[in-house]
Amino acid sequence: MMRTINFTLNGQPVSTAIEPHRNLVELLQRFDLFGARESCGQGLCGCCTVLVDDMAVSGCLYFAVWVDGKSVTTVEHLDAEGSLSVVQQAFIDCGAFQCGFCTPGFVLMTHQLLKAYPNPSDDDIRHYLSGNLCRCAAYPEIIEAVKLAARR
Repeated sequence: MMRTINFTLNGQPVSTAIEPHRNLVELLQRFDLFGARESCGQGLCGCCTVLVDDMAVSGCLYFAVWVDGKSVTTVEHLDAEGSLSVVQQAFIDCGAFQCGFCTPGFVLMTHQLLKAYPNPSDDDIRHYLSGNLCRCAAYPEIIEAVKLAARR
């Protein structure tokens, strides 16, 4: 059984039919958005991070039908103006990624962190990003990228 949902995706109103058991990552893939990736399937690694009404959610655990009437922002929308966001550029400048698999989740969480705490301490950064895992261990570079983005 399909359910029709209407929501805003990266600033654009959209409507689609989807099965109630599908998660948000699966929904986004229908729109050719692959930045949020399902990795652990348990909401523990942060690779599937998506913003729903400006709050970070684990897309692997968040049912797609729950976005009905809401606003969804993915990492792909951060450079919608044709240039990288301050956070994206800071991640590049600091080499805060290696394989890049976890980077979209870290970038979205950093955007949310800097809205809440424009000048975070190292402890604030570590605490806020503790739900994101980097298998390549680029943690020192990630912390530096967050601090650089905060300064900019």
